[in-house]
Amino acid sequence: MLDRTKLMRGFGMAALAMFLMAGASFAQNAQDKPERAQGGPPAVPKDVPLDNRHVHTGPLRVVIAGMVHGHADGFLNGAVKRTDIEIVGIAEPDRSLFDAYAKKYGLDAKLYHPDLDETLAATKPEAVLVYTNTFDHRKVVGICAKHRSLVVKGKWQGPAVVMMEKPLAVSAEDAHDIAKMAASVEMPVLVNYWTTWQANRRGAYDLVHEGAIGDVRRVVAHDGHGGPKEIGVGPEFLGWLTDPKLNGGGALYDFGCYGADFMTWLMDGQRPLTVTAVTEQIKPEVYPKVDDDATIVLTYPKAVAVLQASWNWPFGRADVEVYGKTGTVFTRGANDMEVRRAGEKEPKNVTAKPLVDPENDSIAYLRAVALDGRKPSGPSSLEINVVVAEIMDAARESAKTGKTVTLGR
Repeated sequence: MLDRTKLMRGFGMAALAMFLMAGASFAQNAQDKPERAQGGPPAVPKDVPLDNRHVHTGPLRVVIAGMVHGHADGFLNGAVKRTDIEIVGIAEPDRSLFDAYAKKYGLDAKLYHPDLDETLAATKPEAVLVYTNTFDHRKVVGICAKHRSLVVKGKWQGPAVVMMEKPLAVSAEDAHDIAKMAASVEMPVLVNYWTTWQANRRGAYDLVHEGAIGDVRRVVAHDGHGGPKEIGVGPEFLGWLTDPKLNGGGALYDFGCYGADFMTWLMDGQRPLTVTAVTEQIKPEVYPKVDDDATIVLTYPKAVAVLQASWNWPFGRADVEVYGKTGTVFTRGANDMEVRRAGEKEPKNVTAKPLVDPENDSIAYLRAVALDGRKPSGPSSLEINVVVAEIMDAARESAKTGKTVTLGR
């Protein structure tokens, strides 16, 4: 058994914001590439021969399912400035929440629908973007799959792809059900982590797979901020983030999934052998129902990962440290890395190569999957995120029981 109490030392208490970085990535993409559709079609899909490729230059027609996830704000801030995406409907039971966003971003009142099932029937979108609580992800995918299952003249109907905000699900059971429903109607499901679109994450991954630092021996991931209440998230977001049923946990699920996703991607989808977790309530007066600090330890045959997820960081954090057999790579910000190879006395500051279209932007990637037949891969893929869901479920169980959980191969 690991001495898990020692894992918890070193966390500071704080109140600085990182949450808006996730939504801000949409806005930044919009500012950088406001005319993507007019600039030509996306890059050649990897899995579709050029001669068979359909070229789509029109906007991707999307429905928004739910608005209670705070990242919806950042998405709308960018989406209303773009020409490569068209919002054709918004399904949100709370009309006042829709009205608030409509006023802020000039949304047409005709976009509003209280029910997702009715929205899909009325609008027939090409993709669905999910901004519900995490517990409802399974339900949303089920509704989308039902519409997708209607075959007309040999073609699937309904949305071609669903993209939700991380994490995939509140349990491994839900994750496997989502995967089964999606597979039954050939409907890709993507999970959006804002860190996916950071160049240095790909840079670290590439260095490992090029053998630049040897086999992975240890990964340490730091993710979180000073707390959702402290950074001022909206009441509709805070309400379910602090509900163990709707969020799966507190900081454990909110930020533990980032490190689990990166490690699973880095290890090419491999499941860890064991999962051990410790959670704490450092601020029970603020978050009485959920944890606000978590440490997860994953073991592999020849590697270990330590995932530090917290609502108590003195500042927003989203960085990883990868220790190989012969070298190291640490990410800094979105583009920078500190790389130390065998024989070097000091690490070198390296700027990661820019990500190429469509892997540099969530909407461009969504378009490539929905319109151009690109096969999802990497940290957004369903296959990786089913394993992430298994890890998070095991971490919650470990924290509850005080025991290490063994995962099957």
